[in-house]
Amino acid sequence: MSDAAQPTAAEVRAAAEAVKTALDRHLAAVERRTGDDDTAVYEAFNALAAAAETYDELLYDRYDEVTPFEIPGADGSLPPYAGPDEPHALSLLIRRDYAVAEPQRLLAQARRVAELDDADTRAVAKAGVSPLAALGVLFGEYEPDEIASRHKEFGLEEGDSTLWVTAAEELPEPGEWLAAPFDHADPERIVCRFDVSSVFDEEDEDEPVDAGAPGADA
Repeated sequence: MSDAAQPTAAEVRAAAEAVKTALDRHLAAVERRTGDDDTAVYEAFNALAAAAETYDELLYDRYDEVTPFEIPGADGSLPPYAGPDEPHALSLLIRRDYAVAEPQRLLAQARRVAELDDADTRAVAKAGVSPLAALGVLFGEYEPDEIASRHKEFGLEEGDSTLWVTAAEELPEPGEWLAAPFDHADPERIVCRFDVSSVFDEEDEDEPVDAGAPGADA
């Protein structure tokens, strides 16, 4: 980092004072805790984590020094559960990302499906030249789970994916959320979530191997 981009000593000192203030706030919230899911404790915890992370970054940028604290990251973390104890309905929120790795394979597969469906000549031709039409044909023909298991056949490459299982008091009325299906995803109602990402594999590769562990190279 260039000298011009470095934080000043005063900025580092101010960040340290912010950590002290956040520590006092967190302790006070803990001392006044009203239950396991006390919102004030949760908010104070997040504020402390953010202040400590800022201080850690400024300290390193200015003095090339680190703190002994491990700052909890937001990735994959969930707020305290605030949904029903005995849910009578569940919603599954699924996101799967794909890259169109082989456009010609995508177009060819879509054209084949359109031909098998006895679509008119114009629809078949469009599926074979338009990526948007091809995607519409394939995702209209196959269930998402089948697309996931056969994605390479369709010229797709998997990206990250996540599945949220959320709890509800009762099943929504038919058609209630169809106009905006993802607008009301409430993290505080997540019972569990499952994430898949290549970044997890990269993190495992970066971890040092214990030479004395079973299976490690001597």
